[in-house]
Amino acid sequence: MITVAGSVETKLSAEKAFAFMREFENTSTWDPNTPVMDKLTPGPVAVGHRYHAESEFRGKRQTLEYEVIELTENHIKLRGENKTVTAFDSVDVSPSGTGSLVKYTAEFSIKGPARIIQPLLKPAFMQLRDPALNGIRDTLNAQAAG
Repeated sequence: MITVAGSVETKLSAEKAFAFMREFENTSTWDPNTPVMDKLTPGPVAVGHRYHAESEFRGKRQTLEYEVIELTENHIKLRGENKTVTAFDSVDVSPSGTGSLVKYTAEFSIKGPARIIQPLLKPAFMQLRDPALNGIRDTLNAQAAG
């Protein structure tokens, strides 16, 4: 499994930051590598809710279907899958000073014959990290200033 993780400090309160981050359809506003994230299940976010994602990876658009598998007052975890990869995305938000600390973790497991090159793909997956973390920080800070 390839793990891409990091944390950012934001000026937005932990409660407001998590309220935004748990609405996973907001991903396309903070992650430049995920231009499409559509909520498929109506109503407030809950375990079992599904999303359709389109992500850019190595110059190609990949489609994944995500499902919320864990949800608490400051943690959400989703499982995404297509024919070539299984992904787990987690967001954890905690108070930090007057703002919040947002931890984002994405884990990827390559499926099928391509699994043997999984270690070679780690650098490409790691390139997704900083744009996503910067997007989280900038988007939440803009909300705090708004």
